[in-house]
Amino acid sequence: MSGGKKILVVDDTPLNVKLLADRLSAGGYDIATASSGEEALEKVAQWQPDLVLLDVVMPGMNGYEVCRKIRNDLGNSMLPVVMITALDPDEERVKGLNAGADDFLTKPVNVAELEARVRSLLRVKGLYDKIQTQAAELEEWNAKLETRVQSQVAQMEQLGRLKRFLSPQVADLIVSSGDDSVLDSHRSQIAALFCDLRGFTHFSETAEPEDVIAVLQSYHEEMGRLIYEFEGSIDHRAGDGIMAIFNDPLPCDDPALRAVQLAVALRKRMDTLLVEWRNLGHELGFGVGVSVGYATIGMVGFEGRFDYCANGSVVNLAARLSDEALDGQILISQRVFNAVGDHVEVEDIGELTLKGFSQPIRILDVKKINQ
Repeated sequence: MSGGKKILVVDDTPLNVKLLADRLSAGGYDIATASSGEEALEKVAQWQPDLVLLDVVMPGMNGYEVCRKIRNDLGNSMLPVVMITALDPDEERVKGLNAGADDFLTKPVNVAELEARVRSLLRVKGLYDKIQTQAAELEEWNAKLETRVQSQVAQMEQLGRLKRFLSPQVADLIVSSGDDSVLDSHRSQIAALFCDLRGFTHFSETAEPEDVIAVLQSYHEEMGRLIYEFEGSIDHRAGDGIMAIFNDPLPCDDPALRAVQLAVALRKRMDTLLVEWRNLGHELGFGVGVSVGYATIGMVGFEGRFDYCANGSVVNLAARLSDEALDGQILISQRVFNAVGDHVEVEDIGELTLKGFSQPIRILDVKKINQ
């Protein structure tokens, strides 16, 4: 089968051209002709044949010169060239090989031999073209793979950075969307939760360093897991102090209630940890403060180390409420209580004057979440 292959027949004798063209056309090949070396080179450049049948003796540029010029073009380095000659075949074969020819036919051309040699050379050319196509596809795939790997590595690095302070769900969403503009500095209403251990300063001063690290490790692991489970964002970790915020960088329904629900879950988990630690002789407690209000939020840091931080009185209030909390207490502001309504049972602590606040603040202690 010819497969629509293109063959250029080059000869200055019209009868020779017609004989070759008619025979090959009958075999299903697409034929173009040229009567001179110059015309042949133009056809090679424009038509891009799959094989060239090239007469040796032509006026002006002979077949050897044409063949050399074809080979000088790197794009035609594998184009099959069959030289046709009526001269001494042995002598012409050496000249033809030196010029870059692939095969030879002697005039008068044996038709069966012509067709056999054409099929053979086209089969080799077809295999070469297939290899070249596959190599180009492989190179393209490699380039795409490299780009994809680089992109995925960048995403993984970004995801790793974001997961230091954002819940995995939020971090995944930001990375997959490719839009981290939510991390730019902005003002937002949030619920802030601050928690820390009671008696930690004394504990860290008197306990062995290994014990302190073990306590902190289990504490941060358990608290972090629950914060992420409730889809909070970690704003701050320092020693035994942890701060989480809700409603930013992505909005959520009832951020105040979400923060209080998290606080209750943290207290429940800490009840177990505190028993374990006390069995080891570590006298520690746990307190939480929750507030709501507006804060300025955004990325703060330097190359290689950025944190997502919230600033404002809402943050200070959550920290002060946590400072005031006794072991097991979850202290909330009046604004938090107004937001959570009938979802919680509280004990009214009354008004307290807190550091950094000029007016007394009404404080309530959350006893339980209503089912």
